[in-house]
Amino acid sequence: MPSDALRVAAVDLGTNSFHMIIVEESREKGIVEIDRVKDMICIGRGSISTKMLSEDAMQAGITALKNFLVLAFQHGVAPEHVLAFATSAIREALNQSEFIRRVKAETGLKVKVISGREEAEFIYYGVRNAVKLGSVSDLIFDIGGGSVEFVIADRSGVKLLESRKIGVARMFERFVTADPVPECEIKLLEQFFAAEMVSAADKAAELGVKRGIASSGTAENIARMIRSLQGEEVEASLNNSGFSRREFNRLYKAVLPLRSAERRRLTGLDEKRVDLIVPGLILFDTIFRTFGLQEIVISDSALREGMVLHYLQEKHDKPGKHPGRDIRRESVYELGFRCNWNRLHSEQVARLCLQIFDQLAALHGLDLRYRELLEYAALLHNIGTFISISSHHKHSQYIIMNGDLRGFSPSETGVIGNVARYHRKSPPSDKHVQYSQLKPGDRKAVDVLSGILRLANGLERGHRQNIRSVDISFDEHAITVGLSSRLEPDIEIWAADLLKSWLETVLSRTIVFETLQI
Repeated sequence: MPSDALRVAAVDLGTNSFHMIIVEESREKGIVEIDRVKDMICIGRGSISTKMLSEDAMQAGITALKNFLVLAFQHGVAPEHVLAFATSAIREALNQSEFIRRVKAETGLKVKVISGREEAEFIYYGVRNAVKLGSVSDLIFDIGGGSVEFVIADRSGVKLLESRKIGVARMFERFVTADPVPECEIKLLEQFFAAEMVSAADKAAELGVKRGIASSGTAENIARMIRSLQGEEVEASLNNSGFSRREFNRLYKAVLPLRSAERRRLTGLDEKRVDLIVPGLILFDTIFRTFGLQEIVISDSALREGMVLHYLQEKHDKPGKHPGRDIRRESVYELGFRCNWNRLHSEQVARLCLQIFDQLAALHGLDLRYRELLEYAALLHNIGTFISISSHHKHSQYIIMNGDLRGFSPSETGVIGNVARYHRKSPPSDKHVQYSQLKPGDRKAVDVLSGILRLANGLERGHRQNIRSVDISFDEHAITVGLSSRLEPDIEIWAADLLKSWLETVLSRTIVFETLQI
């Protein structure tokens, strides 16, 4: 562990599940997840109506926390860096103080009970660190067992924070009496949900919200079931993956009429959510309709990640740090540092890539979103050397596509990984599985971008940042690349000549080099 590194554990004592995440923060690598664990003990079972935590539930909770702490300490987390926040079920329990006292006595852990508004704020901190917010406001919602938090925010900050007592365990306990759920109970749930969403929906309409960002086990289960229903392979991480209202409706109509035993056999559904998925689906359907959303994106960061981020920001005397910061760029740089990259070389290749992309725009016709992905592929193209020099382009692709880059959709990660994969050796081929699975437009972009990256990589062959700039002109037959350099660019031209053929093929032009000035 680096000398400047700090390890922190955050425990979320939720109505359905207790979760813990362990992270390490260091100056260059940023925040890296070390481990996470979940125990679905359902501490709120029965307490929503009685307002009392049962003895069995409290004991199960304490046992889970003891196990969490052993794991945290084994990972090198000091006791003073273990955070623990309790939410809806414990927040409302009349014997809350007894449970908190027993936890402290038996584990040494000090649990803080947070308000619904505080919970929503922490969820916002977590989500904005995983999904890129734009200039148009998004609806962020987190579905718990006892409550649902609604946040409306854009990259400049929060516009609304609300917590409503419509969590899936609460709604199941209150409204669902039969299996499968009858139409009359579906209507009651829809009406209750809609009534609780009025103020958030009004604010969303005022701000022109079109996209939802959902965090929670319920949201991830729904996303996994949608993928399974479509016959798609389910990614290990669903972060930034999304689904449309049409895709959701297909799942909704297929699952809601099923009995519990039939739902239990569904791929993607957690066994302990077999019953709770019913109010979860009805809630999602109501959110789609009430807010008029076009799509919902999944965030795998929420309350506990927000707890850690807020704690670290306060520790560094930077509360509310950078609400509009670029999480995508941060994440790319953090991955580079974790792989001991050659930063100067990578940044030089990225600079040259962007110059080439811009000056060939009339030829390749790609939109600007691919420009950003090209830059990130260039920054990360060599990180595979962290594993080995041999076939490092393939290692780079694997690390990029499995490195938990924040703020990117799976399709964007796929483009970045494939561009990095083809910066050397063989060009893109339909025989390569990861390339063949890309959408046609993304495959075309990878062809162009990998050609540009090959050329830029050749122009930085000596790892000496010799090329100051490129000046490109072209006609129907040739592309002329003028080079301004500090020293004679002999090695750069030699290497670029060896790597230019793929871009020549893609753009149907011969590439020649000229030395402009030294």
